[in-house]
Amino acid sequence: MMKPGDTLLVATRNAGKTREFRAAFAPLGVEVKDLNDAAGVPDIEETGDTFAANARIKAQAAADATGLPALADDSGLCVDALGGAPGVYSARYSGGGDAANNDKLLRELAALGREPVRVVSREGEPALRLLSPARFVSALALCEPGAGERVAAEGEVEGFIADRLLGAGGFGYDPLFYLPEYGRSMAELTMEEKNAISHRGRALRMLLERLRRE
Repeated sequence: MMKPGDTLLVATRNAGKTREFRAAFAPLGVEVKDLNDAAGVPDIEETGDTFAANARIKAQAAADATGLPALADDSGLCVDALGGAPGVYSARYSGGGDAANNDKLLRELAALGREPVRVVSREGEPALRLLSPARFVSALALCEPGAGERVAAEGEVEGFIADRLLGAGGFGYDPLFYLPEYGRSMAELTMEEKNAISHRGRALRMLLERLRRE
């Protein structure tokens, strides 16, 4: 188990992910840094064909480059109507950033010409069309320098892709990912709500529990 005062490197430059990891490890007194804090770490090529493989590749490369235990997440969106795409290519789906990825996803779904799987009323807004079932998947791997994978975990959450962006929170595909049980998108949840039910939050709780058992 990691101890208060330990430092953990998160193998990401994504500020949104770093905030979530810091919130998860704060109760343990563990200092969380990311690749923006670490000099000399080269870009890590994600060559795996699964989320778990890419998480291991990133964590091990970051650990070996810095000498710190490193935690990596590989996560993405799997949309039923698109045969599971964008999947492991979620972050680089469009070749641009979050806005371009969301735009491409909506275009790809519109091109299918399918009727929505559900229509939801939203007070004071046009009806919301849910275009396809989908799920967010997160795989985590924690690796030690030169020693390989120490612990790993996976989590997922199911929802639907909405026909428009909802909310200003979160990042990535969060504004399009609608959760019927909340009546909101992932981007409309508070940080506490999101961490409680998100794919990454579920994977983190599993990983922390496995660390406690060591």
